[in-house]
Amino acid sequence: MKLIIAIFKAEKLDEVREALTGKEITRMTLSRVSGHGRARHRTGLFRGREVDIPLMPKIRMEIACNDEFKDEIVNLILHSARTEGDSPGDGKIFVLPLEECIRIRTGETGEEAI
Repeated sequence: MKLIIAIFKAEKLDEVREALTGKEITRMTLSRVSGHGRARHRTGLFRGREVDIPLMPKIRMEIACNDEFKDEIVNLILHSARTEGDSPGDGKIFVLPLEECIRIRTGETGEEAI
């Protein structure tokens, strides 16, 4: 079992969700987060003044899956979250081993619980 954590631009959420739900991957957890990678500082206009924007709004998506679905899910996120051109800030995908999964309602464990 794997836990896939993807952090990507908030404006790409609809594209990523559509790509996943198109392949019937519907079990996911989403959070709105802020952060930055290498692209640290960005400026923008706020009330007519240029201000420093230290953190970028991002989406954190978590998907627990069985091993055989990992590559498909990662590829779907990778292709749908990428922006045109070579601009930094598209995000990251982390794949972690998932030691155990337990469904609270039934007590099922392991791959059946996912």
